[in-house]
Amino acid sequence: MKKELLAATALVSTLVGASVAQAATASFSGSVKSGVEGQDTDGTADGTYAVMQQTNLSFSASETTDSGIKISSGITVINEGSFSGDSGGLTLTFTDGSKLDLIEAGNSYSTKLASVPSAGGEQGLTGTTNNHAPTGLAFANSSSKIGFEYHSVADAFGIDGFTWAVSGSTGDDSDGSGSSSTVESSYSVGVSYVTDAGDTTVTVGGGFMSADDSNSDTANSKGEETAVALTAKTGDLTVGVGWSAGTEVATHSSTTDNSEVDGGEAMTAGASYVSGDITFAVSYVDGEAKDIATFGSAGSNTDTYEKTAASVTYAVASGVSAIIGYSSEDRGDEGSATPDVSGTAWYVGATVSF
Repeated sequence: MKKELLAATALVSTLVGASVAQAATASFSGSVKSGVEGQDTDGTADGTYAVMQQTNLSFSASETTDSGIKISSGITVINEGSFSGDSGGLTLTFTDGSKLDLIEAGNSYSTKLASVPSAGGEQGLTGTTNNHAPTGLAFANSSSKIGFEYHSVADAFGIDGFTWAVSGSTGDDSDGSGSSSTVESSYSVGVSYVTDAGDTTVTVGGGFMSADDSNSDTANSKGEETAVALTAKTGDLTVGVGWSAGTEVATHSSTTDNSEVDGGEAMTAGASYVSGDITFAVSYVDGEAKDIATFGSAGSNTDTYEKTAASVTYAVASGVSAIIGYSSEDRGDEGSATPDVSGTAWYVGATVSF
């Protein structure tokens, strides 16, 4: 299956690229973030302060064939201040507006999720924890880089505001057993519907995904999740709420820390309001799950995560914004409070985008 998919990808790229000029049209974008963040945990340690400097830079290139198919790709050079060099996949945009992503395509259920407003800023608590409670929607999102995602045309099936997407990938089955875990194969379906209700624009979207684990010792799939989100926009006010549930095998840099995660649930809610050059935002996240580091077993005690955040963003000039953010986080591991990774954080800084 892997060889066939690679061959098909190469064939599509060759056929549609035959009539494209040698030099595609290129562009670049990025941002520079500079600010100060403070953290104060509920533990015995004193509050800490740090300078936050993050840089993002990426390049994209695209060209259109004689038949009208647009081919695009890109590369991320710097991501959050760290050198990346991560190449993107290929996207084919057809004349009817539908799209086909090839290589690193992702899962359709997360693509179609409505975007629930969330507070901005770079604040957040750091520290070592074995907590596997979800910190947001699409927590079990897993797929291989060898895959595709097809995006439908607008107003699919003659339904105004309706779109759908389907994705699939194939991975590596070499793990066999032990403590490693990778995606063997995955598939996902997502839908989105946008409609007007008087002066309010309502968007609802989500779907489901399933990813098999390559390790025969695991009880769970690599990821199995259903997620849905809804937003409503009236003038300058946008509110939203989202929910997801599923199971996964959580992986870490040390494979011995990999864990089975059962009964995962996450709820998000948020609101944003734009007043001239100022944007106010508030958000809330609540998650819980049961985990265990022994493959083939099920966790018995619950991990919890709760976060409330708020931010004020001021558009100083075109591409330049100043932001103040605040968050309060509460974590519990195996049914017990974890004060060293619970507490509050704040951020004051600016972002220059180009």
